Amino acid sequence: MSRLSGRFRIFARALPRLLLKPLRRRPRQIRRVLIAHHLLLGDTLLLAPLLAKLRARYPDAEIALACPPATLPLFGGHPFQATALPFDRHDASSIAAILHSGPYDLGIVPGDNRYSWLALAAGCRWIVAHSGDAPAWKNWPVDETVPYPDAPAAWADFVTELVEGAPPRPYRRGDWAAPNAAALPDAERLAARYVVFHLGASSAVKRWPADRWRRLAQLVESLGYAPVWSGGPGEAQFVRAVDPEGRYPDFAGRLDLGQVWHLFAGASAVVCPDTGVAHLGRLIGVPTVTLFGPGNPLIHGAGEYWADMPFVPVWIPEMPCRDQPTMFRREAAWIRRCDRNATTCVAWRGDHAQCMGLLSVESVGEALRKLLAAR
Repeated sequence: MSRLSGRFRIFARALPRLLLKPLRRRPRQIRRVLIAHHLLLGDTLLLAPLLAKLRARYPDAEIALACPPATLPLFGGHPFQATALPFDRHDASSIAAILHSGPYDLGIVPGDNRYSWLALAAGCRWIVAHSGDAPAWKNWPVDETVPYPDAPAAWADFVTELVEGAPPRPYRRGDWAAPNAAALPDAERLAARYVVFHLGASSAVKRWPADRWRRLAQLVESLGYAPVWSGGPGEAQFVRAVDPEGRYPDFAGRLDLGQVWHLFAGASAVVCPDTGVAHLGRLIGVPTVTLFGPGNPLIHGAGEYWADMPFVPVWIPEMPCRDQPTMFRREAAWIRRCDRNATTCVAWRGDHAQCMGLLSVESVGEALRKLLAAR
């Protein structure tokens, strides 16, 4: 099914309900909640504090959230007693399942407000989203808008403001139930003490040069730990570039997300670029070093919710080209990030972005040493 066909199904069901918007009132009792979104892995995991707040605010409510199918293994343990609903914009059955899963008393739309139409089509009686999205048609089904904060804040923290009430308590290990997963292939190659290096990233501008990974692996070996390679689907090539002789165990492209969870959970530490698995490390509670180039740890780091987790960002705070004040198409004066790609990057250096090239092996190694010592 095409994306256009999926939109037609959603709009056809939502438009008649939009006509009744002037008559809608916020429900006095919240028994069923839908979180409507189509976020990538990292941003989906950053909804953990939102789930925590909803559960604390409405302890007896049914909570459902739309999820890309690849993310579903991580929700197998029903964290915060929430149910993940597979949502693929090209799959008629997943769209139909969400549309017929309602009605809901409350719809929460984090990120792109176009999914307020999905919430309306699923029968949400009251829809809350952040203000300021464009174009205007995205916001038509929204009943209540919440502005971005005036001061710097982590997105995971201020997305909880879409729900009224006090912030959720800080995250503790075990709050997110570990998913069931198949056994790791070649698990016998894992040493008793190992450090996972996840080389892949959602964008080429977030990748660290291959020679840096190789030198960091040598450093880890000198500390008495075994390096282990990790990567997502299609990212095995990055491992081959770093370790062509296959000296260390390589799980790149071989695991689903549930298995990645258990690979990380058994590690002494994880090192990765600013990508989805960095947030997975914080959910698990494994010591995690994250390399931020175009991204900003003040926005996508630990924030207040994960403040107690062993997490260290490595970055260049005053990077001149980290100059885009937008996030999910909203502008705020305090936002400093870069959403360029390898083609539009203003500081591309042949095979990497300058912001990543400035992150030295020494700085990453020092952050890793501190986490390992504390563990």
